[in-house]
Amino acid sequence: MRNLDEILHQAALPDAVTDDDLDDLQQEVVRDVTAVLMLGARPAPEGQLPTPLDRAEAELQELSSSFLRSDTAAQHLSRLADEPVDADGALYFGCLLNLVQERDGALWWWQFAAGAGNATAAHCLYLLHLRHGELRDASHWAHQAFILGAQIQLTPRPCCHQLDTHTKALREAVDRLKVDEVDGAPLHHPDQHLADRVEELADAC
Repeated sequence: MRNLDEILHQAALPDAVTDDDLDDLQQEVVRDVTAVLMLGARPAPEGQLPTPLDRAEAELQELSSSFLRSDTAAQHLSRLADEPVDADGALYFGCLLNLVQERDGALWWWQFAAGAGNATAAHCLYLLHLRHGELRDASHWAHQAFILGAQIQLTPRPCCHQLDTHTKALREAVDRLKVDEVDGAPLHHPDQHLADRVEELADAC
């Protein structure tokens, strides 16, 4: 396996990049990987900058929330309830499951969507694996998201004080869904009732 020095040396970087820039880049990569492997499973200490895992978690939560709040969420979930092969619906449903910490379900639906060519689902998988320190899987899905042309733009929201109530309502809505077991993990299925309520459930603030 090539070491980091070889990878950086062979990278097609612009001529304007200096040796000092490469040294800084190498140190940043080493710091991030070390943080993920050794410290990333814990939140950043108060008053310190967040670790890569913290940043991945924050982006994934905001991305999931933004899809659930979108005007097309009900339409996509309804379509998936009727036809459980809809890739866009699988992306939205994975986001909903992620918000209630159903990791296995979110993983399954995002993998389905990404396999059908959904770039945003691939990006979600990258963040999900990075959040858990699974670097090899994170790297794979980051590459897939790049190939598929993922373009993610998030607008940070002000803090919402009703988030706990919102999450509880989502949790209750998910608990009433049909669940199958796939490879020992629960697999939730959306229905029309959930699609009809998604706007109400997403109205956290």
